[in-house]
Amino acid sequence: MYQVDEIDPKALFPKGVSPHGRSTRAPAVGLHGMVASAHPYASQAGLDVLRDGGNAFDAAVAVAAMLNVAEPYMSGVGGIGIAMVYVASEKRTRVLNFSGHAPNAAQPEMYDNLNAETGPISPLVPGNVSGWMTLHETYGSLPLSRVMRDGIRHAGEGIVLSTFNADMIEENLVRIDRFESSQKALIIERSGMGAGSILRQPGLAKSLAHIAEGGQKEFYEGALGDRLQAGLEASGGIINREELAEYRAYWQEPLTTNYRGLEVRVAPPNSSAFQILETLNILSNFDELTYGSSDTLHRLVEAVYMAADDRAKYSGDPNHVEIPLDRLLSEEYAAERAAEIDPIRTAGPPPERWNRSRVDHPPEGVKDEYSTGLTTHFATADSEGNVVTITQSLGSAFGSAVVAGDTGIFMNNMCKWFDIDAGSDSPNLIGPGKQEDFCIAPGQIYEDAADGSGDKKIRMSISTPGSWGILHTTAQMMHHHIDAGMNVQEAIEAPRFRHYDTGMLLLENRFPEHMRRDLARRGHRVHVAPDWHNAVGGGQGIQFTEHGTMLGGADPRRDGVAMGY
Repeated sequence: MYQVDEIDPKALFPKGVSPHGRSTRAPAVGLHGMVASAHPYASQAGLDVLRDGGNAFDAAVAVAAMLNVAEPYMSGVGGIGIAMVYVASEKRTRVLNFSGHAPNAAQPEMYDNLNAETGPISPLVPGNVSGWMTLHETYGSLPLSRVMRDGIRHAGEGIVLSTFNADMIEENLVRIDRFESSQKALIIERSGMGAGSILRQPGLAKSLAHIAEGGQKEFYEGALGDRLQAGLEASGGIINREELAEYRAYWQEPLTTNYRGLEVRVAPPNSSAFQILETLNILSNFDELTYGSSDTLHRLVEAVYMAADDRAKYSGDPNHVEIPLDRLLSEEYAAERAAEIDPIRTAGPPPERWNRSRVDHPPEGVKDEYSTGLTTHFATADSEGNVVTITQSLGSAFGSAVVAGDTGIFMNNMCKWFDIDAGSDSPNLIGPGKQEDFCIAPGQIYEDAADGSGDKKIRMSISTPGSWGILHTTAQMMHHHIDAGMNVQEAIEAPRFRHYDTGMLLLENRFPEHMRRDLARRGHRVHVAPDWHNAVGGGQGIQFTEHGTMLGGADPRRDGVAMGY
């Protein structure tokens, strides 16, 4: 008879539940460079560019292009995004906004809950190409042909699908098949599609090659732009040739707040990222937020509810609405809101505003988990100290589901993230040329430099995709790092929650049962998700250590992989 001795897991792994600490996998490590993205093809493409002498800006463009190929349902040439960059030579953090805008012909009366989500009038003017090219033109070092080489090659030769890839494509064929140009864009054997299947996108390969040769001028003003706009117009689209030709990304200054002695920087409006700062400001009024405590989780949820409601009340195109950021991000306001948190009873989620349920729904025929919030996030860093943090999106899976003509480019459906009720007082009401309240929110954390100069040095790049959930997922990951002392991989992997306008509070099953029951006793409408659920995002990040090295974190909730060297 064998005797099995019970071993206390805390004695075996005093810093967590595995040999890696509080994560299932170790963070990637590197001295010279790091890439963290949602797909191994993209992370490898970025790392290869770094190894070939490129910098973080070159690597970011390589990753962005490859993500269009490797996860065409998440982001791409026909999408929009925002970058936050730290430029080491300038000791400066900058935000590059390429979030597009509504077509000049867009009016609320044109839209309903279906055509705002699928079809040719749902795209905004696409901004990603201008964002990628502006990064490269301003700070890149390698030729664009080298930077985009791997994306072009794999689009033509094909990529090998993961299980997640195959599920996403198969589930969304019901939308893709509505448009002949979209059917032709994806070359794949549908029978038996699964992990190991090969996806080819020859039309996209040609378009990426044209961009590599002609830059943003080719896409917005040249022959590729002509074909894209004509193809979209032929399918019933309303983006005109002039507004496509005129679009360019633009630079902004970040918003900041101080949390536990660290400086958190995020993108300003039209990004919704100020919700993250307001959440952290409210939490800063609690001296101790013990990780794993029901009290801490309750306070975090309540702070998220408050900040989310303020975002919904005020956020929109800053050229059309006044957002009272000075008040919302003030210490006084944060203290007022923190004092309103009842420690034993939830105030409940914020009320639905502006009839959002009219447009916030899964596309017809698509399961909820394969529908909305299908965005991507990645980060790159190099040996010079440059860091690029980008979130980019098509909106729903495959965006509008419309490929513009023969370009192989799926167009976004970001009009769905506007409010569309004519006569509404919503600050985010769709209108000609307007920017939307954009839930994408790249963020970075800074600390005081050790030399006593008063300068700030970057400590972490961390953000996520996930639609409106981005804004509280990112706050949770920052809380995991700052309050609980987790490294970047642990901070990403730790169980997360997401709330919905319906009142549902979704908690991953890895939250202990006693915590879930405790929240339910406080009045939260708790729903339990699987242990690892992509509804709570797919974060990626890079941590910069006191040793001058880098740790990369990637989310197992999707196909995330970090690679360093």
